[in-house]
Amino acid sequence: MPVRDTLARIDADLAVGRVPVARQRLRGLVSSFPNDLMLRRRLAEVYRLYGEPAEAGRWMYLEQDRDAAETSAFEARYHTAPQRMRALAWQGPESLARTAFAREQLAAVRAACSDAMGRPVDWDTEPSGEKAASRGSAFADFLAGAGCLVAVLAFLAIWVNGLVALFD
Repeated sequence: MPVRDTLARIDADLAVGRVPVARQRLRGLVSSFPNDLMLRRRLAEVYRLYGEPAEAGRWMYLEQDRDAAETSAFEARYHTAPQRMRALAWQGPESLARTAFAREQLAAVRAACSDAMGRPVDWDTEPSGEKAASRGSAFADFLAGAGCLVAVLAFLAIWVNGLVALFD
């Protein structure tokens, strides 16, 4: 379905109060066209209807006329550069942005993410979790594996006990 038709459906949904449906349609459009600043602005407007300043700030982050309170709410929810980079969901180089302000914002977020990750990153490779999170993740993976091993051994012990009881 062309973008124009989907936008007409979104307008119709909003006119009759179907805000969740309009939001879902806009999320789909932004997912399909992540570099379209107009679609991001429309999605921010819908999140304002929900009373979600952090999400409105997320989708208005690349606009010069953004609301400072929404931007602060976004930055508080996504407090690290890698989290912000993932949340912005941009694709391709910053040069695809239509405004100089958006290009500057994208470059600043990417540079901060590169500093945080300790390596260069770009918008087409989603940054993985931060270094501290990966250490905790390795321990959690070990615990999960150990728990599975204990569960398998308990199952085998019960099965062997049942087999022995069957032949007694």
